[in-house]
Amino acid sequence: MSITEYNGAAIVAMTGHNCVAIAADRRLGAQAQTVSTTFDKLFQMGPKVYVGLPGLATDVLTVSQRLAFKLKMYTMREERDIEPQSLTMLISSMLYEKRFGPYFVEPIIAGLDSDNQPYVASTDLIGCPMETRDFVVGGTSSQQLYGMCESLYRPNMEPDDLFETVSQALLNAVDRDALAGWGGIVHIIEPDKITTRTLKARMD
Repeated sequence: MSITEYNGAAIVAMTGHNCVAIAADRRLGAQAQTVSTTFDKLFQMGPKVYVGLPGLATDVLTVSQRLAFKLKMYTMREERDIEPQSLTMLISSMLYEKRFGPYFVEPIIAGLDSDNQPYVASTDLIGCPMETRDFVVGGTSSQQLYGMCESLYRPNMEPDDLFETVSQALLNAVDRDALAGWGGIVHIIEPDKITTRTLKARMD
Protein backbone atom coordinates (compact mmCIF):
# COMPACT_ATOMS: atom_id res chain seq x y z
CA MET A 1 0.00 0.00 0.00
CA SER A 2 1.22 3.48 -0.91
CA ILE A 3 1.51 5.93 1.98
CA THR A 4 -0.91 8.25 0.11
CA GLU A 5 -3.58 5.52 0.46
CA TYR A 6 -3.10 4.98 4.21
CA ASN A 7 -5.97 7.24 5.36
CA GLY A 8 -8.28 6.92 2.35
CA ALA A 9 -9.95 9.73 0.39
CA ALA A 10 -12.27 10.53 -2.50
CA ILE A 11 -12.32 14.04 -3.97
CA VAL A 12 -13.85 15.23 -7.25
CA ALA A 13 -14.17 18.68 -8.85
CA MET A 14 -16.41 19.34 -11.86
CA THR A 15 -17.24 22.35 -14.02
CA GLY A 16 -20.67 23.67 -15.03
CA HIS A 17 -22.13 26.77 -16.65
CA ASN A 18 -20.57 29.68 -14.70
CA CYS A 19 -20.30 27.39 -11.68
CA VAL A 20 -17.99 24.71 -10.33
CA ALA A 21 -18.45 21.94 -7.76
CA ILE A 22 -15.98 20.24 -5.46
CA ALA A 23 -16.92 17.25 -3.31
CA ALA A 24 -15.17 14.96 -0.85
CA ASP A 25 -15.92 12.08 1.47
CA ARG A 26 -15.71 12.50 5.27
CA ARG A 27 -13.78 9.38 6.33
CA LEU A 28 -10.46 9.41 8.18
CA GLY A 29 -9.07 5.91 8.47
CA ALA A 30 -5.95 4.03 9.45
CA GLN A 31 -6.03 1.50 6.61
CA ALA A 32 -9.20 -0.57 7.22
CA GLN A 33 -9.92 0.97 10.64
CA THR A 34 -12.18 4.04 10.67
CA VAL A 35 -10.96 6.78 13.02
CA SER A 36 -13.37 9.63 12.23
CA THR A 37 -16.38 10.34 10.00
CA THR A 38 -16.12 14.16 10.10
CA PHE A 39 -12.62 14.78 8.70
CA ASP A 40 -12.36 17.90 6.50
CA LYS A 41 -10.46 17.51 3.22
CA LEU A 42 -11.80 20.66 1.49
CA PHE A 43 -10.49 24.11 2.41
CA GLN A 44 -11.68 27.54 1.25
CA MET A 45 -8.79 29.58 -0.15
CA GLY A 46 -10.72 32.64 -1.27
CA PRO A 47 -14.24 33.95 -1.94
CA LYS A 48 -14.60 31.70 -5.01
CA VAL A 49 -11.89 29.04 -4.74
CA TYR A 50 -11.46 25.79 -2.81
CA VAL A 51 -8.68 23.25 -2.57
CA GLY A 52 -9.15 19.57 -1.81
CA LEU A 53 -6.31 17.59 -0.26
CA PRO A 54 -6.41 13.80 -0.64
CA GLY A 55 -3.50 11.89 0.87
CA LEU A 56 -1.80 11.35 4.20
CA ALA A 57 -3.90 13.04 6.92
CA THR A 58 -0.94 14.58 8.77
CA ASP A 59 0.27 16.21 5.55
CA VAL A 60 -3.29 17.33 4.73
CA LEU A 61 -3.29 19.36 7.96
CA THR A 62 0.27 20.65 7.44
CA VAL A 63 -0.28 21.71 3.82
CA SER A 64 -3.65 23.36 4.59
CA GLN A 65 -2.04 25.42 7.38
CA ARG A 66 0.95 26.40 5.22
CA LEU A 67 -1.40 27.35 2.39
CA ALA A 68 -3.50 29.51 4.74
CA PHE A 69 -0.32 31.33 5.79
CA LYS A 70 0.90 31.83 2.20
CA LEU A 71 -2.57 33.00 1.18
CA LYS A 72 -2.63 35.69 3.88
CA MET A 73 0.83 36.86 2.77
CA TYR A 74 -0.33 36.98 -0.86
CA THR A 75 -3.47 38.97 0.07
CA MET A 76 -1.42 41.47 2.12
CA ARG A 77 1.17 41.93 -0.61
CA GLU A 78 -1.14 42.02 -3.64
CA GLU A 79 -4.16 43.64 -1.93
CA ARG A 80 -6.57 41.36 -3.81
CA ASP A 81 -7.98 37.86 -3.63
CA ILE A 82 -6.04 35.08 -5.30
CA GLU A 83 -7.16 33.68 -8.66
CA PRO A 84 -7.56 29.90 -9.00
CA GLN A 85 -4.80 29.78 -11.64
CA SER A 86 -2.43 31.66 -9.31
CA LEU A 87 -3.33 29.32 -6.45
CA THR A 88 -2.42 26.34 -8.62
CA MET A 89 1.01 27.85 -9.31
CA LEU A 90 1.45 28.70 -5.60
CA ILE A 91 0.65 25.11 -4.59
CA SER A 92 2.85 23.73 -7.37
CA SER A 93 5.91 25.73 -6.27
CA MET A 94 5.26 24.95 -2.58
CA LEU A 95 5.18 21.20 -3.25
CA TYR A 96 8.18 21.30 -5.61
CA GLU A 97 10.26 22.98 -2.89
CA LYS A 98 9.87 19.77 -0.87
CA ARG A 99 10.40 17.36 -3.77
CA PHE A 100 13.20 15.40 -2.02
CA GLY A 101 10.97 14.77 1.02
CA PRO A 102 7.51 15.49 -0.38
CA TYR A 103 4.19 16.14 1.28
CA PHE A 104 2.06 13.09 0.50
CA VAL A 105 -0.92 15.02 -0.86
CA GLU A 106 -2.22 15.48 -4.41
CA PRO A 107 -4.20 18.76 -4.33
CA ILE A 108 -7.33 19.47 -6.37
CA ILE A 109 -8.16 23.12 -7.05
CA ALA A 110 -11.64 24.35 -8.05
CA GLY A 111 -12.97 27.86 -8.40
CA LEU A 112 -14.21 30.71 -10.55
CA ASP A 113 -11.79 33.21 -12.05
CA SER A 114 -12.32 36.99 -12.25
CA ASP A 115 -14.53 36.50 -15.34
CA ASN A 116 -16.59 33.88 -13.46
CA GLN A 117 -15.34 31.10 -15.72
CA PRO A 118 -15.02 27.70 -14.03
CA TYR A 119 -11.54 26.36 -13.38
CA VAL A 120 -10.42 22.95 -12.12
CA ALA A 121 -6.90 21.57 -11.80
CA SER A 122 -4.88 19.05 -9.86
CA THR A 123 -1.22 18.41 -9.09
CA ASP A 124 0.80 15.38 -8.08
CA LEU A 125 2.77 15.24 -4.83
CA ILE A 126 5.75 17.15 -6.27
CA GLY A 127 3.59 19.85 -7.82
CA CYS A 128 3.20 18.93 -11.52
CA PRO A 129 -0.04 20.74 -12.48
CA MET A 130 -2.79 19.39 -14.73
CA GLU A 131 -5.56 21.74 -15.87
CA THR A 132 -8.71 20.48 -17.58
CA ARG A 133 -12.10 21.78 -18.70
CA ASP A 134 -14.40 19.06 -17.36
CA PHE A 135 -13.45 17.29 -14.11
CA VAL A 136 -10.54 16.18 -11.95
CA VAL A 137 -10.47 13.40 -9.35
CA GLY A 138 -8.15 12.30 -6.57
CA GLY A 139 -7.73 9.92 -3.66
CA THR A 140 -8.00 6.17 -3.28
CA SER A 141 -11.32 6.19 -5.20
CA SER A 142 -9.86 7.96 -8.25
CA GLN A 143 -10.36 5.05 -10.68
CA GLN A 144 -13.98 4.61 -9.61
CA LEU A 145 -14.52 8.39 -9.81
CA TYR A 146 -13.09 8.50 -13.34
CA GLY A 147 -15.59 5.87 -14.46
CA MET A 148 -18.55 7.61 -12.86
CA CYS A 149 -17.59 11.10 -14.06
CA GLU A 150 -17.00 9.93 -17.63
CA SER A 151 -20.46 8.33 -17.59
CA LEU A 152 -22.39 11.21 -15.98
CA TYR A 153 -20.60 14.44 -16.97
CA ARG A 154 -22.26 16.83 -19.42
CA PRO A 155 -20.87 20.24 -20.45
CA ASN A 156 -22.48 23.48 -19.21
CA MET A 157 -24.66 22.04 -16.45
CA GLU A 158 -26.65 24.41 -14.24
CA PRO A 159 -25.84 24.42 -10.48
CA ASP A 160 -28.66 22.02 -9.48
CA ASP A 161 -27.76 19.53 -12.21
CA LEU A 162 -24.08 19.86 -11.33
CA PHE A 163 -24.81 19.10 -7.68
CA GLU A 164 -26.80 15.99 -8.61
CA THR A 165 -24.11 14.76 -11.00
CA VAL A 166 -21.14 15.28 -8.69
CA SER A 167 -23.05 13.79 -5.74
CA GLN A 168 -24.00 10.64 -7.67
CA ALA A 169 -20.42 10.28 -8.94
CA LEU A 170 -19.01 10.56 -5.41
CA LEU A 171 -21.53 8.29 -3.68
CA ASN A 172 -21.32 5.53 -6.29
CA ALA A 173 -17.53 5.67 -6.40
CA VAL A 174 -17.02 5.37 -2.63
CA ASP A 175 -19.43 2.41 -2.52
CA ARG A 176 -16.73 0.55 -4.46
CA ASP A 177 -13.80 1.64 -2.25
CA ALA A 178 -13.47 0.35 1.31
CA LEU A 179 -11.02 3.14 2.27
CA ALA A 180 -13.35 6.08 1.51
CA GLY A 181 -16.94 7.09 2.14
CA TRP A 182 -18.94 7.51 5.38
CA GLY A 183 -20.81 10.53 4.05
CA GLY A 184 -19.79 13.40 1.82
CA ILE A 185 -19.72 17.16 1.50
CA VAL A 186 -20.32 19.20 -1.67
CA HIS A 187 -19.55 22.87 -2.33
CA ILE A 188 -21.21 24.52 -5.36
CA ILE A 189 -19.37 27.74 -6.22
CA GLU A 190 -21.36 30.36 -8.15
CA PRO A 191 -20.51 34.02 -8.93
CA ASP A 192 -22.65 35.36 -6.09
CA LYS A 193 -22.71 32.52 -3.53
CA ILE A 194 -21.32 29.22 -2.33
CA THR A 195 -23.79 26.47 -1.47
CA THR A 196 -22.61 23.70 0.86
CA ARG A 197 -24.52 20.46 1.27
CA THR A 198 -23.68 17.29 3.20
CA LEU A 199 -24.50 13.86 1.83
CA LYS A 200 -25.68 10.84 3.77
CA ALA A 201 -24.05 7.63 2.61
CA ARG A 202 -23.65 4.05 3.68
CA MET A 203 -22.02 3.92 7.10
CA ASP A 204 -20.50 0.47 6.85
